[in-house]
Amino acid sequence: MQTYHYLLASQKFLLEEEPLEEVLRERRRYYQEHEKVLDFWLVKQPAFLESPGFGDVKQRCPQPAVAVISTDKTLITWLKLRLEYVITGDFKAPTETLPDPLASLEAAPQS
Repeated sequence: MQTYHYLLASQKFLLEEEPLEEVLRERRRYYQEHEKVLDFWLVKQPAFLESPGFGDVKQRCPQPAVAVISTDKTLITWLKLRLEYVITGDFKAPTETLPDPLASLEAAPQS
């Protein structure tokens, strides 16, 4: 079982009002330059919010939500320092009630 750390906020805030795309692009470039495996993901409408124990977190976050999920706690702490009005936390997965830590409730585009 792996511990996943997350930074959570509304999609409008993180994807439209904050420079998150630029920040993640810089971080990705840093990982490539240092030959580090990517250990963070952007997940729209993260399914983990529907798992038992996340009701309070979901209620505190305007919907639809978006999360940056990582196995690196330092990355999430660094992002929290750069962004305001976000919720952070962690969870362990996979579990019976949370089989896929990176799952999204957003419908896949129709072809």
